[in-house]
Amino acid sequence: MTAGQRSGSDLVEEQLLAAAEQGRICALAAKGQRDLQQCASAYPDLFPPRPFDPALFGNVAMAIAFGAPWCDEAQLRVTNRAVLWGFAVDWQVDYVAKSAEEIERLTTRCLAVADGDAPEPDDHLGRFLAELRDELATAPAFATHRSVWRDELAKVLDAMAREWDWKQAGDGGTLPDLDTYLDNADNLACTVVNVVHWIHAGDPATLDHLDELIEASGVVQRILRLVNDLGTYERDLRWGDLNALLLVPDRDDVTRRIAELIGQARELLAPLHATSPVQADYLARQIGFSSGFYRSTDFWGAL
Repeated sequence: MTAGQRSGSDLVEEQLLAAAEQGRICALAAKGQRDLQQCASAYPDLFPPRPFDPALFGNVAMAIAFGAPWCDEAQLRVTNRAVLWGFAVDWQVDYVAKSAEEIERLTTRCLAVADGDAPEPDDHLGRFLAELRDELATAPAFATHRSVWRDELAKVLDAMAREWDWKQAGDGGTLPDLDTYLDNADNLACTVVNVVHWIHAGDPATLDHLDELIEASGVVQRILRLVNDLGTYERDLRWGDLNALLLVPDRDDVTRRIAELIGQARELLAPLHATSPVQADYLARQIGFSSGFYRSTDFWGAL
């Protein structure tokens, strides 16, 4: 056998190991899905069966498991739940709320809970957020970095309210241009979930470079916003949602912007691979997973 060649048995062993690792990650996702389904069953008013079907919970848990496969179930529990809460608030703002005043009250209640207030008994979204807050508060890093989480949460709520306003413009109104739309990418609630993940992990190298990680996450969030839009265009049309493809003359405008943003992400992640290599990989894997996932499906179930 010449140098560089591998035997058939070596190739078989390589495939066995790769499949075993993929199986372990799938098991991690399965455990996460069961936990999310239990959460949803405790809040039936937040998670109606349509569009919160079992596949949605599985998709969330799978995305998080493949993003951080070095973690165990306990380490990913709060991250999974943070994503689920993001889906809940998105549903409440986009499809349940009927006025800007309702959204403003929702925002005020959620921020009060983030600040430590007890939610009202009938505030299901606030109760779920309080559970998330209290679990995150068990992490030693929470006391120091609570304001970071709160700020990112406020950005999400503001961005969702802003998109609701844009959607009210209708066919004859003024929609944002692509740059303005991307400036509002916090409505995807990606970075706030990443901040939850990083605070809960409490890794000193991560926390020492939290600002740089959040900056990189902001670019990743914009990439995911556009990748999502490419994959969900038909559904967004049916549901009356805003989509980047509605804001540009040609689909290629969006694909070019994704390529530009991936270049920016690479520049930001390169130094982080030296200072926070695990979390740099975590952000890179988010891009890779979403790029593959949205080629054929998305998270939401049918209405």
